[in-house]
Amino acid sequence: MDRPAAQASSLAGERRHPVRVELAQLLKLSGPVVIARLGIMAMGLSDAIVVGRYSAIQLGYHALAWAPTSVVVTMAIGLLIGVQVMTARAVGEGRRHETGAVLRRGLSYSLWIGVLSAIFIAVAGPAFLHGIGLEKDLADGATKALLVFSLSLPGYAVSVAASFWLEGLARPGPGAWAMWIANAVNLGLDLLLVPGTFGLPALGAVGGAWATTGARTFLAVAMLVYIARMPEARELGVFDKPERNRAAEAEQRRIGFGAGASNFFEVASFSSMNIIAGWLGGLAVAAWAIVLNVAAIVFMAPLGLSTGAAVRVGTAYGARDPAGVNRAGGVAFAVTAVFGVLVSLAIWPNAELISHAYTSNPATIAMAAPALALACLMFLPDSLQVVAAQALRARGDVWLPTGAHLTSYILVMMPLAYWLAIPRHMHIIGIVWAVILASCVSGALLLARFWMLSRRDR
Repeated sequence: MDRPAAQASSLAGERRHPVRVELAQLLKLSGPVVIARLGIMAMGLSDAIVVGRYSAIQLGYHALAWAPTSVVVTMAIGLLIGVQVMTARAVGEGRRHETGAVLRRGLSYSLWIGVLSAIFIAVAGPAFLHGIGLEKDLADGATKALLVFSLSLPGYAVSVAASFWLEGLARPGPGAWAMWIANAVNLGLDLLLVPGTFGLPALGAVGGAWATTGARTFLAVAMLVYIARMPEARELGVFDKPERNRAAEAEQRRIGFGAGASNFFEVASFSSMNIIAGWLGGLAVAAWAIVLNVAAIVFMAPLGLSTGAAVRVGTAYGARDPAGVNRAGGVAFAVTAVFGVLVSLAIWPNAELISHAYTSNPATIAMAAPALALACLMFLPDSLQVVAAQALRARGDVWLPTGAHLTSYILVMMPLAYWLAIPRHMHIIGIVWAVILASCVSGALLLARFWMLSRRDR
């Protein structure tokens, strides 16, 4: 069958089975993104394992140094989401050549974000570590690793912009492969630098930080080389200096500001849960860490689905296809709901077994297992809220998701968690209930907003 005939047949299939085609496209986009997002977690996990096996003290340095940079990493992902959305819109509008302009703006923006973040962390980070009441030796050790971690931020930001551009083009696979190759680079550097092999000095936590910096720099270079060597790079305008378009620049930044603010609210609120757990004692911190780590792994799937939803909704939005926008959102929400139910049913009866995988301490397991079982009520609304937020941004509703996250996680979750955990003496169970209720509020607000816009655009 020749190409025109094949395209005609494909279009006919889309008209006959639009929901089935939408589902296939969503899963095709989301699968590699989930793999890539898991790669982000794996890089930090391999650092922690190698450093921890070398020295528990060095692991403490590493964890303290990683924490401030993880906030910046999360913010960067949000600030650069405009690259993904604007690329998908341009494709939907039939202006593929203009996606190169989106990429060039995104790379410039990402470099500024990375460099300024690195400078801020390098200048303010040491003072922060020495000002939060840590022992001097602990703060000094963490500072050395923090300064190296800050060097990884420009490369990481550039790699995010490049991968988001490819995802907006509905080509998430290269970013996923590059992320896992970067993980192999990171692990190799960890094994080389942390314990000091082949005659090299043992660097401990600093070695882990250099490994992350090397891997992130490799990832940025690999993504840029791949894009430059794409056969259709010139067709997409990658090498063409675009004419100044202040409206497009402002829209791309606006989308990023909204997502970045949302990410900040979530990171800040969940960091406060660690503090509340700390007020309950060391075992509570350990138990909450188990719940949070399992939740973070589960969250990678809806995070991938949110990217697929953003690309599909953004493409339909750019094509001025309200029915396509609503169909893309509806299919994404349905798939996310099924995932939320299934993962909850899988984890709930196995909560104690999962807790045993993290620790052998009976007291910690006694706290973590029931909290993890209860957290299964969170997975469905939490999954839906992140997918709905991205779908709304893709259809041009930028600040409502930010307001929903501010309301749910800052105004509801933080005070509720404190009140339930401490004055009401519910301890870690109270923290989990606060997260569940905040996720329900966020999910309800965002889904209701999408439904309202869908009725308006019919």
